[in-house]
Amino acid sequence: MMKQKKPNLSDFSQNNKGLTTQQANEKLRTEGFNNLPSSKPKNFFSIGLGVIKEPMFVLLVACGSIYIVLGNLREGLILLSFVFIIMGIEFFQEKRTEKALDALKDMASPRALVIRDGVEKRIAGIEVVTDDIIVLQEGDRIPADATVFTSVNLLADESLLTGEPVPVRKNDWDGVEKTIQPGGDDLPFVYSGSMIVHGNGIAKVTSTGINTEIGKIGKALESVGEEPTRLKKEMGSLVKKLTMISAVLSILVITVYTLTRGSLINGFLVGITLAMSVLPEEFPVILTVFMAIGAWRMSKNRVLTRKPSAIETLGSATVLCTDKTGTLTQNKMTVSRLYNGKDFLTVEKGGEFNSAFHEIIEYGILSSQTNPFDPMEKAIIGMGDLFIKGSAHIHEDWKMIKEYPLSKDLPTMSRVFSNKGTQEKIIATKGAPEAIFDLCHLDKENQKRLSLAIEELAASGLRVLGVAKARIDTKGLPDVQKDFTFEFIGLIGLSDPIRKNVKKSVSECQKAGIRVIMITGDYPVTAMHIAMEIGLENPDKCISGDELQEMSEDELSAKIKGNNVFARVVPEQKLKIVNALKKNKEIVAMTGDGVNDAPALKSSHIGIAMGENGTDVAREASSLVLMDDNFSSIVGAIKMGRRIFDNLQKAFGYTFAIHVPIAGLSLIPILLGDFPIILWPVHIVFLELIIDPACSIIFEAEKEELNIMERPPKRMDEPFFGAKKILFSCLQGIGVLLIALTVYFVGLNLGYEDKEVRTMAFITLIVSNLSIIMTNRSKSDNIFKIIATPNKAVLWIIGGAIVFLVLVLNIPFFLNVFQFQKLTFINIAICSLAGLASIIGFEIYKMFKLRKQLAQQR
Repeated sequence: MMKQKKPNLSDFSQNNKGLTTQQANEKLRTEGFNNLPSSKPKNFFSIGLGVIKEPMFVLLVACGSIYIVLGNLREGLILLSFVFIIMGIEFFQEKRTEKALDALKDMASPRALVIRDGVEKRIAGIEVVTDDIIVLQEGDRIPADATVFTSVNLLADESLLTGEPVPVRKNDWDGVEKTIQPGGDDLPFVYSGSMIVHGNGIAKVTSTGINTEIGKIGKALESVGEEPTRLKKEMGSLVKKLTMISAVLSILVITVYTLTRGSLINGFLVGITLAMSVLPEEFPVILTVFMAIGAWRMSKNRVLTRKPSAIETLGSATVLCTDKTGTLTQNKMTVSRLYNGKDFLTVEKGGEFNSAFHEIIEYGILSSQTNPFDPMEKAIIGMGDLFIKGSAHIHEDWKMIKEYPLSKDLPTMSRVFSNKGTQEKIIATKGAPEAIFDLCHLDKENQKRLSLAIEELAASGLRVLGVAKARIDTKGLPDVQKDFTFEFIGLIGLSDPIRKNVKKSVSECQKAGIRVIMITGDYPVTAMHIAMEIGLENPDKCISGDELQEMSEDELSAKIKGNNVFARVVPEQKLKIVNALKKNKEIVAMTGDGVNDAPALKSSHIGIAMGENGTDVAREASSLVLMDDNFSSIVGAIKMGRRIFDNLQKAFGYTFAIHVPIAGLSLIPILLGDFPIILWPVHIVFLELIIDPACSIIFEAEKEELNIMERPPKRMDEPFFGAKKILFSCLQGIGVLLIALTVYFVGLNLGYEDKEVRTMAFITLIVSNLSIIMTNRSKSDNIFKIIATPNKAVLWIIGGAIVFLVLVLNIPFFLNVFQFQKLTFINIAICSLAGLASIIGFEIYKMFKLRKQLAQQR
């Protein structure tokens, strides 16, 4: 990264439109990206070093060395050359995985809200440059070191830099103070990596990347290694057990061969062949590739995976708790109806706007941010632009002198303005109607009358805000909003259309055995109206935030079983809902976007943060991030999670199935007597060149099953690849083994030579292998439908295997290396048909299973 010029801070007031896109691009070119040094991608040599540590490499080198010692230089060198082919495959898979992970890392980086070309825009944190104007909001991770120019109640958590857990207060820059070390209150400087925990502000970037305070630490910051996932642990345990079985069988074979045939060296070769045939070295590769490429595929569907364990858990989710605004709805608010305390007004674009309602919009605008990010404030300001722009109700000459932000205890926002030329101060406030009633000290009769108006607005599915005003002549301002004497003005009803595919997605979830629960801050009437519109179960049953507050966890656990709608809920109560669901043994996915949502996101099995409107705090507490805040994307992620899980099982099932005949053909000729050896190391290596890419590329690219969203969720306590699945795969493998042995023994009985019998058994095994790949691509479709289903990887890998087999069977050099003999076309055809027959059992099973499912549906 090149040295950054010190920005001219004094020109902020003249240049509040920020950088232009062209200036920012030029700075990116000269200064580099706003990131810190990280670990370098693996090169060919580091991947080679990883291969050297693998047991399969050790076995190959051992075999090659033994062949060379025995004087078979050609066989030895060919075996050793296979090491480089395996390295090539490893390199391809590593780079593919690395590319996917890099793409995810870029998307996962903290975002920044900057002002460029005079407009606010969200960009990736790494694209921030010096002189950028950044907007600081509660819950945002600060992307770079910056100087604060304007702020309201701004507090930052700088514990990452200082170790101090208490947030520090920030002040506006006085034009003189110079940048100092982090820590301490009332400084006008914010630092990269810190978190805004309260308030908002605007700052100008002074340093990026390694020039920031966090960059000066002087070492690469790398993420802490995650705890191995449950699936990784299960697979690790299985690999250890199979490795031990492999070692025991190899020692047994070496001993038996040496005692019965009198050759210790050949005994070692046969023992190593068996070890190579049993050793499940594909398992770690399958897991790594599937998880990385799966996460990359999910990102293409606008869902970012932050924790790999989320992919495993998605297939088990039984409950999906979702926010309403922005997730089920479009988050495109429009003012639909107004109430001024006496009458209602339905707002129509191009229609007349009664002057009796002007004051509601006037004070609604005053209580909103000048350049709002919130969609409700945007709608209110848009209403002003449409109907009262240029009138006496727009006060561009008033100066905002203080803001009272929303709080947990009082969900209203007030802004204080000074009227030029007078001592008078005007206060505009808006927020939850109940809180506005409280501020206005309304009596019970007025509250009851206004509550009926709220119900009427809410019954139409509208979001309702109350608006009030106050005036004071004193110099000082109170510390809290309640000390003003407010006057009620009216109610604003805002509509937010349901997203296009939400109803279909809710129905899809219900078919998949996933309950959808809607949690909203809206009124119960509004919530139930929306619930009915999107097709939730029991839309007429609703638990309010007040009821929730009074319930014990046991009461909530009992009541929540039949309730799918929660209204007037504050973010802190989401945690209570999550805990009640978990107590009922549900696997919970929870959405959230705010700072206060973080505990619930962390506590749920799958925390889902909003990518467009969510805070960095919520993102960092979550497992998944919705890049488009769309409910349908969550359902797509669940479907993708189930697909990844299904395809992983197919890959592991195939790996188990094919290792059974390879191990059997290596072992049985030795244990049954003085029969010709079928498989030597070179044959195993040839098979591995098919197995490795098949299980990590073909099955990963396979499409989801048609009924994937019609099955119940997988139980969390159910092992990923338990005894039942292992037995089923082994039965497939035993079928292949029996057919290959039949060809082998029939060939011997018919008087064929050792090399001819070995060739016939090998052809049968290869064709069976390719057939098992094809039939295992789907658990329900028949082989003809599978062949018609496109998968580019199938064409390359199976096509390549067939071409290589044809070369091996026809070129004298390969015939000698593989210890084969050229066969007649008839014999090759018979062996191929025998290999194809190995999948008949599984195809019959699929046919009966499909009939059973159809009968149950009737």
